[in-house]
Amino acid sequence: MIELGSLALQLALLTAIYGIVVVLVGAARQRSEMVRSGRHAAYAVHGLVVLAAVALWRALLTHDFSLEYVASYASSTLALPYTIAAFWGGQAGSLLFWVLILMTMSSIAHLQNRERNAALMPYVTATLLVIAAFFLSLLVFITDPFERLPVPAIEGADLNPLLQNYWMMIHPPSLYLGFVGCAIPFAFAMAALASGRLSDVWIRTTRRWTLFAWFFLTVGNVLGARWAYEELGWGGYWAWDPVENAAIMPWFTCTAFLHSVMIQEKKNMLKMWNMVLVLLTFTLTIFGTFLTRSGIVSSVHSFTQSGLGPFFVGFLVMVIVTCIALIAWRRPLLRSENDIDSFLSREGAFLFNNLLLVGLAFATFWGTIFPVLSEAVRGIKITVGPPFFNKVNAPLGLALLFMTGVGPVIAWRRASARNLRRSFLWPLTLGFATGVVIFALGYRHYYAVVCFSLATFVLTTIAMEFYRGTRARQSLMHESPAMALANLVGKNRRRYGGYVVHIGIVMIAVGMAASSAFRVEVQETIERGQSFEAGPYTLTYTDLKNTDSPHVASMLAEVQVTRNGRPVTTLYPEKRFYKRQQQPTTEVALRSTLLDDLYVVLGNYDAESGLVTLLVFVSPLVAWLWIGALVMALGTVIVMSPTAAEQRVLAAALAVEERGLEGAARVVR
Repeated sequence: MIELGSLALQLALLTAIYGIVVVLVGAARQRSEMVRSGRHAAYAVHGLVVLAAVALWRALLTHDFSLEYVASYASSTLALPYTIAAFWGGQAGSLLFWVLILMTMSSIAHLQNRERNAALMPYVTATLLVIAAFFLSLLVFITDPFERLPVPAIEGADLNPLLQNYWMMIHPPSLYLGFVGCAIPFAFAMAALASGRLSDVWIRTTRRWTLFAWFFLTVGNVLGARWAYEELGWGGYWAWDPVENAAIMPWFTCTAFLHSVMIQEKKNMLKMWNMVLVLLTFTLTIFGTFLTRSGIVSSVHSFTQSGLGPFFVGFLVMVIVTCIALIAWRRPLLRSENDIDSFLSREGAFLFNNLLLVGLAFATFWGTIFPVLSEAVRGIKITVGPPFFNKVNAPLGLALLFMTGVGPVIAWRRASARNLRRSFLWPLTLGFATGVVIFALGYRHYYAVVCFSLATFVLTTIAMEFYRGTRARQSLMHESPAMALANLVGKNRRRYGGYVVHIGIVMIAVGMAASSAFRVEVQETIERGQSFEAGPYTLTYTDLKNTDSPHVASMLAEVQVTRNGRPVTTLYPEKRFYKRQQQPTTEVALRSTLLDDLYVVLGNYDAESGLVTLLVFVSPLVAWLWIGALVMALGTVIVMSPTAAEQRVLAAALAVEERGLEGAARVVR
């Protein structure tokens, strides 16, 4: 199976190269049989990559320690779920996983469009195969997952202990689905540029692909935050780490694209801007993949130093140059047919929203890359830490939160004074009142106060939209309130699903503001039976327990928690020692409620004195961050759900496109 997996990767690379050549020649010569052969080559590459993935998974599950990858990232004592996850736990396996997802999505996209988008699909096929060929060439020539050891290892080195966590099973796959999902809209955008078919057909065709990618980018970032919260023992969930930044930057630009694309669909504007956004999003996913694998940044999330950096840089340069050349070539076709009548309109609000999102992406990019640039230019690495990101991005984030309430409600073309008063009088009044009340209660963290005020403003605008829509349906259709609300959302899924997503964003903003501004941190060194206060809680250290297994040894402190003299819970913060890696880790004890999280870390234990050091965080409202993510996921599912009206619009756009092609062919004849 090992030799078969290695052969499958080599054949996949050759087949991808063949597919690129034959499909481009077929498109140029209008040879449908060659285009079809290129599509079949893409299917063949998918099958070969699946075979290679099965071979690697089999080697992991059978503990074949003659394979360098298995010996480096697995062991005979590693639990089955983490043995499966070891597939993406190392450099070569993660790249193979990347290609596996890419070619699976490629096959689905080809099946969806086998009888439509004939002018676009040859270039879509070529673009996806070029991306696949790049990653396959890395697997074949640079970092072979099927490399044999000169002498088989007796035992494996084990998976990194920090990755032996539940979130390892779902965080990397989610983020990879988001990163790789961006390749499908990118491929259609490149196809539209190459073919000159720059109507909104390619956008409508890839709308759900873009939402799919955005959904998993969102889920992947949130799950990564949850992993850091539970596993790293520092009480936080986001530290503006370089690899965290690499994951959030494509999310910013993809979010901007999803908003501005509505203006192109409705008003036939921002063609150039939307093209730049979709190309930039994919470029940032490759940049993020480069950051985690080049070794140029130090991060708990990144892989070790490797020789992949120059190859990724070369591929990035090729992608950027190709994108710029195609945009320059098609610039006349990308001109907007209409202009924004007034910046005090929904078009203006969406454009300002886009500028904020791109500003967040740029500020994050600059802070991430600046240490690397400073070291390259001056020989001194100037570290850019969380204070920089918080100082720059917090105001931009608050402005974006405000626009979340304005953009979907303000009128198209030009907002009148009556429209502004009707839409925003009550939301602004309640938002201002919220800030006054919070300030009067003694809270002086201004960013948090503004955030809570804006959250009230946004939630009020959304509630009013749901209320008005429901009442309108009731009066027209004579439905009950519940039925009217259900039908309102069901028949306007894109609009009201978007409102649900915005509710989730508000929840996340509130959770982040409260847990950052009002967190209580206490560290105490105590002996058995002693107590100390942390916020509203009293913690008493009562016992220390030890457990042992062939894989890991553990030490757990028993901590009784009371509030106002009443028992609340018993927590067991833990220190683990992984025997294969000879590495200790910290496992936090967590009690989470809607109001706050009690987060306890076992810092140290002195055997002679019997003293333990406990680090305790009390973080208000942090649970709303995770709940908000679930609400965003629900809203995205609603938006992605197909409606008959959308299908009719897409069919009509495709029909117009096909008639245009037939007319052009008649002119040529």
